[in-house]
Amino acid sequence: MDFLADCRTRLAFDLVANTWNPVVVWALREGPRRHVELRRAIGGISAKVLTETVRRLEFDGLVERREGAYALTPLGETLLEPIEGFGRWAAEHGDGVLAAQDRARPA
Repeated sequence: MDFLADCRTRLAFDLVANTWNPVVVWALREGPRRHVELRRAIGGISAKVLTETVRRLEFDGLVERREGAYALTPLGETLLEPIEGFGRWAAEHGDGVLAAQDRARPA
């Protein structure tokens, strides 16, 4: 399979490649949240970056504004299972990745 610019697989990879996209989607899994609530729930994200992220997710059809809060769309909800899979992988293999990084660092 080629990963061309308009390939659906590449589109999916692009959605999760941005550090904050899956974090915001995961933070919305339990229901709508206002901007300030999202920021508190995520931690480490600036207001500007959060705004850029939710706008990007709105553009992609994954998030919508409802009564002053952000919520997942039905399409956005379909991304929860793959994100959870990444989380399980990280829990199982994250130590191995960190160990490899430590070995690769110059002494």
